[in-house]
Amino acid sequence: MLLIIIDCMEQRIFYGKLSPEDFARSLIANFHRGNFQVRQIGNGDNVALQIATSDRASSGGKTALTISLQSVEDGVAVKVGKQALFGVAASLGVTALSAFRNPVRLLSRLDDLAQDIENLQLTEEVWRVINSTASSLAAGHQLSERLRRLECAYCGSANPVGEAVCVTCGAPLGSLQPTTCTRCGYVLVKAERFCPNCGLALN
Repeated sequence: MLLIIIDCMEQRIFYGKLSPEDFARSLIANFHRGNFQVRQIGNGDNVALQIATSDRASSGGKTALTISLQSVEDGVAVKVGKQALFGVAASLGVTALSAFRNPVRLLSRLDDLAQDIENLQLTEEVWRVINSTASSLAAGHQLSERLRRLECAYCGSANPVGEAVCVTCGAPLGSLQPTTCTRCGYVLVKAERFCPNCGLALN
């Protein structure tokens, strides 16, 4: 039985001129081949992908990964679900038992072992493709210039990040200037010591 865990997802936000479809195309191009297949649900502003072991896979255990791509203001939020490792764990267990009982039999399971290791590294590979795609489109975890501007409560003028007072009327802007986590792009409040999304310690 294949179990897909979708409630335990790592999230990162990328800001720039990009869309969920940009990420979807890259992920499909990289993973819809060999022992993996990719299924896409939805399009436009909300896309979900499932990367799973192909029905035609000749070696290794079964695994699956869910990727959620959603448009946010001036960017895309990416969530990657944890792998379903039960099939992989079972396959690795058979390999270990075979090697324990008769080391020579390990040779007959080398293909299974190689595929199981690839399955275990799937999450890292997905993030590598996502980060590479964002980088190629000049996107990152920094807020866009438009979102980095703080509106003055007194006159409504837009002010760049870091300004202590409004550039138009001189009113104090306070400590509400927006910043983002350098690891995942989550918007932070100045008083926070740790990113509420990924747990990174903040300076």
